[in-house]
Amino acid sequence: QPVESGGGSVQPGGSLILSCTAPGDSLEQHSIGWFRQVPGKQREGVATISENGGRTYYADWVKGRFTISRDNAKNMAYLHMNSLRPEDTGMYFCAADFEYWGQGTQVTVSS
Repeated sequence: QPVESGGGSVQPGGSLILSCTAPGDSLEQHSIGWFRQVPGKQREGVATISENGGRTYYADWVKGRFTISRDNAKNMAYLHMNSLRPEDTGMYFCAADFEYWGQGTQVTVSS
């Protein structure tokens, strides 16, 4: 089961790095996705990365600002979030193979 960390409150223009790991399990054989949910709206995709990191996908609203990466040797995946905007606020989830979901970590961007 993935476990996320790294969320918090930042001012607009700030940065955060979200981390995802799976204690007792290996993420290496799984694609990893980051998703965001805000109250009253459906969960939406933010970015995904293939098992070996060779392929990535980004939602249009994060292109050029967020970077997804992984370190299979450390059993970790990351979402580097730069130039954060108030509209990026939400609960961010890590998922393995779109099947195994973490509990989420809250990101709040406000001045």
